[in-house]
Order: sequence, then structure tokens, then C-alpha cells
Amino acid sequence: MSLKERIVADMKTAMRSRDTVRLDTIRLLRAAIQRKEVDNRIELEDSDVLQVVQKLVKQCRDAADQFQQGGRPDLADREKANMAILAAYLPAPLSDAEMDRLVDEVIQQTGASSMKDMGKVMGVVKSRAQGQADMGAVSGKIKRLLAGLPQSG
Repeated sequence: MSLKERIVADMKTAMRSRDTVRLDTIRLLRAAIQRKEVDNRIELEDSDVLQVVQKLVKQCRDAADQFQQGGRPDLADREKANMAILAAYLPAPLSDAEMDRLVDEVIQQTGASSMKDMGKVMGVVKSRAQGQADMGAVSGKIKRLLAGLPQSG
């Protein structure tokens, strides 16, 4: 079953069980997927759907932070609930040890030797860890490792 099919099935289940929070969140996700398909005139693959889910999770996280800072914990809680529902469609996150291994492996494979190679390393890590890691944290990890390498050239 593709990710899109799973989302549709979950939406039907939420309708039957009258779970309005889950239903609204899944409808939001489906709308974002359809918008991207219409805008790009393509049928999204699972990897593309994961990108849409990641974007919505990030938006929910940012909105929850803003609501919390603005003194609206009720709205922040709602965003956190949406984020939890959306996160169920993402693969299991990599542990810190797994992420460290992946970054080390990619640095060795690409022959990265300085900060100039940051984009190359980040691109490979991003494709391998899609949906399994916070790319902001990964970026920081890569920067620290590349900055610690002896400078060449």
C-alpha cells in the first residue's frame, strides 16, 4: 500500500470513528499533496509525499512554538496534536548513533575534506535520511565534523 493510499484509508477510518482532529489533519495533508500534484502536474511518489508530510510537521512545530510564546497554550496543544498525527506517516527517526555513522560514511564516500564540500555531503545525507532526521541538526553535525577535518588545498 502506498503512502497516499494509507492516508486515504486513515481518513476514512477517522470519518467512521468521528475523530474530527485526526480527520481535519489528514484532510489538510491530502490537500497539500493534491496542491503539489496539481502545481507540478505530476503524480507524487512516496518520497515526494514524505517531503510534504515533513513540511507540514515543521509548520506545526513552528506554529506551536509561536503560539506558546504568544501565550496561547490551547492553540499550541492543537498544533502539537496535529504534529503527532502527521509524524505517524514518517519513518522511524534515526538514533544519534545511526545518524553519526551515516554522516561519517557519507563524508568518507564523497571524499569531503572541508566546509566547501558541505553541500555535497548534505545532499547525500538528505536523500538517505529522508523523513528520519531533523536536517537542521544534521547540518550542524556535518559542519562540526567538516570543521574538525584537516584543511586541504
